[in-house]
Amino acid sequence: MTQPIVTGLSGNEIYCMQLKGLKPSGIVVGNSVQSMGFLGGVSSAFRGAVGGEVSAVTSMIHDGREAAFERMADEARREGVHGVVGVSSDLRNLAGNSEFLFVGSGVIGGTGTKAFTSAGDAQELYCHMDAGYQPLQFVFGNIAYSVGAVGGFVGNLKTMVRGEIREFSDIFNATRHRALDRMVSQARKAGANAVVGVRTNVMKFVGFHEMYMTGTASFHPALPAECKTYPVTSDLTGEELWSMTSLGYAPIKLLISTSVYSLGTIGSLKAMFKGFVKGEISDLTTLIYDARENAFDRLRKDAAAVRAEEIVGIKTYIIELSPGLIEIVAVGTAVQKLSGVKVDTPSLPAQAIIRDKDTWLSGESGFTLQSTRAGR
Repeated sequence: MTQPIVTGLSGNEIYCMQLKGLKPSGIVVGNSVQSMGFLGGVSSAFRGAVGGEVSAVTSMIHDGREAAFERMADEARREGVHGVVGVSSDLRNLAGNSEFLFVGSGVIGGTGTKAFTSAGDAQELYCHMDAGYQPLQFVFGNIAYSVGAVGGFVGNLKTMVRGEIREFSDIFNATRHRALDRMVSQARKAGANAVVGVRTNVMKFVGFHEMYMTGTASFHPALPAECKTYPVTSDLTGEELWSMTSLGYAPIKLLISTSVYSLGTIGSLKAMFKGFVKGEISDLTTLIYDARENAFDRLRKDAAAVRAEEIVGIKTYIIELSPGLIEIVAVGTAVQKLSGVKVDTPSLPAQAIIRDKDTWLSGESGFTLQSTRAGR
């Protein structure tokens, strides 16, 4: 009796993969459970520190993820699949320990001798492939860091002054870029000249913060030879990357800029009292406007340094580090017109654009769902 195929791919994803000659073959999983016991002591030691990377924690988290990923890849090799689509990475707490989990959907029917793994979903992968980016490997970079400087003695003095705290901005800028560089290093080892579909997550983790970046290391034949040394990076969605490719543009670099601003002691008190009265809080309005403009200026300078023509897909995020102290993060992709860059088909199929809806819903008296979908 023939066994049915089990896949995490949706109907739209299966349709998109078949357009590229790939069919679902099954789900592959890899995990690693790590003890977090020693982190409490490390956390205590860094509470009054100046801030920045905590390398012991970075390495521990990285090793846990790498072990889980390799186990998933080993299972894929045993299954004889051509690729693992939509690899998802999750970190779950289990009775004081942490489980690092990788799940993906295997596909068969492709050409080539080396199997690939890809981040994102199969709809995004279709857009990447149609834009000429052949997937090679799921890649990631992370950094665990302390924000101890916010509560430190120097930090308390600095927050009495309104405006940017350059020392904090420099620490956080270095931190953000270190995670990106580590992801790019993995891509270079895989023989890629591009990392597309980059996604970033910042989370609290046992007394620290962790920045975690994932993407699909790919190869595009039209990119310059120097991209083998430092692959291009992009956090454009699959549809955006396809659209820019159809216009002749290629990504150059994912740009990240961060500015840490203090409202100042006097400003904080004024903002607090104004909060009782309806109307605009001018101090906060001006502060956040200035912080965003400062972050944008850094993006422009970084883009000019790599000879970009445009910065597209800019997004800004506000993180409150402590009362009266905020971090503004601006992210965008620098692009440039490049000969030989084109899409395979004149338009995207509807199945590559339609977003799938969740069909399992919880009501008021239900429970919170935590799911990991293979291929999503």
